[in-house]
Amino acid sequence: MASAGLRKELECSICLNIYTDPVMLKCGHNYCRVCIGRVLDTQEGSGGYSCPECREKFQDRPALHRNITLRNIVENFLSTQPDQEQTRIFCSHCVDSPVAAVKSCLHCEVSLCDKHLSVHKRSPEHVLSDPTTTLEIRKCSIHKKILEYYCTEDSACICVSCCLIGEHKGHQMESLDEASEQKKKQLRNALQKLMTEREETEERVRSLRERGGQIENKAAGERELVTALFIDLRRQLEDLEKRVLSEISRQEKELSFAISDAIQQLEIMKDQLSRKMHHIEDLCGMTDPLTVLQELDSSYFYDPKEKDNEAKNGHDELLNDGGDLNVIGISQTLHTGLFDLITGVNRGIFVEKASDILLDVNTASNKLHVSDDRKCASRAERSQNRLGTPERFQLYPQVISNRNFSSGQHYWELDVGGSESWRAGICYHSMDRAGEKSHIGSNDKSWGLYRVNSQYVVIHDSKKIQLPANISSDKVRIYLDYEAGQISFYDLCHPIRHLHTFTTIFNEPLYAVLGVWKGCLKIFGGNREV
Repeated sequence: MASAGLRKELECSICLNIYTDPVMLKCGHNYCRVCIGRVLDTQEGSGGYSCPECREKFQDRPALHRNITLRNIVENFLSTQPDQEQTRIFCSHCVDSPVAAVKSCLHCEVSLCDKHLSVHKRSPEHVLSDPTTTLEIRKCSIHKKILEYYCTEDSACICVSCCLIGEHKGHQMESLDEASEQKKKQLRNALQKLMTEREETEERVRSLRERGGQIENKAAGERELVTALFIDLRRQLEDLEKRVLSEISRQEKELSFAISDAIQQLEIMKDQLSRKMHHIEDLCGMTDPLTVLQELDSSYFYDPKEKDNEAKNGHDELLNDGGDLNVIGISQTLHTGLFDLITGVNRGIFVEKASDILLDVNTASNKLHVSDDRKCASRAERSQNRLGTPERFQLYPQVISNRNFSSGQHYWELDVGGSESWRAGICYHSMDRAGEKSHIGSNDKSWGLYRVNSQYVVIHDSKKIQLPANISSDKVRIYLDYEAGQISFYDLCHPIRHLHTFTTIFNEPLYAVLGVWKGCLKIFGGNREV
């Protein structure tokens, strides 16, 4: 690659070959001595001379100064390019020591160096050309004469006999130099167009690389944000887990203590009952009636005391709802913690705005009915007879929102299932309201998505892009990132599917806009802002 680049730098811009005896003009451009000499010869009598490359003018014929440094570079380069050396054309007369040819004589069919060129015949039939090994192709294959003319009708190089007696007799002719200059002019025009197109392509590449860098930086920022978010989420989840487990342990401990206390009281009660039972059994076994009758009143043995009743009530309570874990409380603690956690996540990413997108009736076409809550638009069967104003859409049944966005990130959602023919998107307030260009997406001030014949299309400035798949959920999300210059459309299926993104630079506040040709559209999502 380096060798190819160096070779390009060592090529004469006239003959497009490696420099032969390079010389330099005052302007600093280098040429083969013979090449620039021929050019200067053609400029004689024109009132001045000029450099073929930069067009710098010289009143007198410029002196040609040999560029010794460039000649040495050429020689060193050629010495390292054996394959290239074999393709060089040498003087036909210098047989003992090959010398590079500077010209070829088409008449003699020989190549000449500077020395032999100086003594070569100068008569008109001896036509000189750049060195070439294919001298035969410079002669007419029929008349074996030098090709001197160009037939413009047949686009062919011909000899003088072709002009006078051949198949090109009577055709429009030009000299080869004239035809060559004309073609060079066309080629220069083509070159200029190609250069312009290449510059535009380079600009597109630069823009895409910038966009790629922006996306990379934005992705890195989002990645960092999400990573930090999940680190915090894991920490909060761990804290919540500890709180819920701690609550479970607390309830378990309280219930265990209550059960142990109740068991202890019941054990005491059981011992007391056992002693009474033994005493009664002893009394029942006595034969002395006086002893039996003088014992405590029989109610002592079977009337429950208040403390005993408390123990029994505590037992009943522990066996029923009062003796179980408060699962509802535990669940409430868990749910409250999760809700607070999710709410915190939402605050970190999206902050819900208080107001939703509402339709501005003052802009609504008389062909459109707007619901009382200003969330739904439908095609009206009869004219709505609203007052005609410059703000109102005249030609198409369209309406814009009452609210605009000049910064931040926003989205709203539409239920499109009630219409078979609709358009929705975003526009500037300066969008045309009356003419053919007032159609959503048919101008450079609006971006839209629409349905036609069961197909879905995105459109801006009348340029349409048909989407490869239909909307499957009947619900559409429109997303705006003002600073990033992006308008995106999503199908709210599961999972959400990206449909298309427009990228531009916004210079005005933006409004939601929709149009209905059949059925109705409904705004069902609120607006959120980052």
